[in-house]
Parts: sequence; C-alpha cells; structure tokens
Amino acid sequence: MAKKVEILGKGCPRCKQTEKIVRMAIEELGIDAVVEKVQDINEIVSRGVVATPAVAVDGKVVISGKIPSLDEVKKVLQQA
Repeated sequence: MAKKVEILGKGCPRCKQTEKIVRMAIEELGIDAVVEKVQDINEIVSRGVVATPAVAVDGKVVISGKIPSLDEVKKVLQQA
C-alpha cells in the first residue's frame, strides 16, 4: 500500500523546496508513495503544526518548521 506523504504549508518557496526534496527522496528510495499538498491554514493548525513547512507521513507530522535535508526525509520515510 502506498504511503501518504503530505507537505503542509501555504505554498511559499520553502514549502516548494520541501516538496522537491520529498519527491527526490521517494524516487531515490523507490517507494510507493502519494504526495499531497495541504495549504489550508486551519487544517495545518489542527494538526498541531505551528511552523511550516511541515511533512506528514500517513497522517503523522514527522518534520516541522524547516526545510529538511534529503537524508532526513529518506530516514523518516524508511521508518514510517
């Protein structure tokens, strides 16, 4: 079953960079994943995110408030 990876943020350059890194990590790992963007601020806040960009895997926020490194994203994807 495909992992659901969500990028939480309003679409700023930092959020776009985070999305690019997440997509690169998924491709390099060769995992089955669906990437979705969550830009609704109410939805983002309801998940407890206070700083964007954030990344959620299968509904759980695993990175928040920074642009993650490629290695960091790979690590959380492999652990999830």
